[in-house]
Amino acid sequence: MTRWPRRNRRKNPADHTVTLIAKPGCHLCDDAREVITAVCAELGASWEEKDISQDTELHRRYWEQIPVVLIDGAQHDFWRVDPKRLRTALGG
Repeated sequence: MTRWPRRNRRKNPADHTVTLIAKPGCHLCDDAREVITAVCAELGASWEEKDISQDTELHRRYWEQIPVVLIDGAQHDFWRVDPKRLRTALGG
């Protein structure tokens, strides 16, 4: 019996990395951090934070959208992070 590969197979949430691009003193960044921390802990996904004030390329690309959320390096959201949308994007 031949098994065909499943198309559109969802990745395990733990296989994803969420990146929060933030800056110090940003209340929206604080809110985003809380959502990301909770959703990633719930699903087992890893996350990291990058400080836009320490990286000129991130500053150039994202300054007007802070906070920005990336999933596996691709932009997912900015300004406000919806926990349901993030959970769905991570496969949870």
